[in-house]
Amino acid sequence: VDFSEKNNTFWKALRPLEKNKCGEILTSIMYQPSNSQLTLTVIKCRNLKAKDINGKSVWLYFGEKRIEKKKSEVQYCTLNPEFHFTVVFEVPWERIRECQLNITVMDHDKVGRNEAIGKIMLGKAGSGTSETKHWSDMITKPRQTVVQWHRLKPE
Repeated sequence: VDFSEKNNTFWKALRPLEKNKCGEILTSIMYQPSNSQLTLTVIKCRNLKAKDINGKSVWLYFGEKRIEKKKSEVQYCTLNPEFHFTVVFEVPWERIRECQLNITVMDHDKVGRNEAIGKIMLGKAGSGTSETKHWSDMITKPRQTVVQWHRLKPE
């Protein structure tokens, strides 16, 4: 590149600032109607917002009612933790469409309060188009594992 010429113009398209960027989470879900089992696996996260230590919790909801909670082990000092954490819930086929899974990635703090890094809601009324489609794919493909990345939403 010759910088002595005055007509050289360099440009790059601007992108909006992503101030609510929390990272991403890779999950798999499967429903088995024969034994009424809903299986969720949180495989890993990547590019998490900088915090201290990471863990996550999973809540099962029927409509607005919270039914059950599960927690993973804490993953220390990483913004790209691998969990391979599987949770199995018993959900009758008649209730699967009203069921939702709330997945929250937490910053685990030994001294103060734990702080949410971000979350997603999988279900018919998911926290976004990607989450709703993931749930819909699971229902239309029973007995098949459906794997998908999701962007975490701020708390």
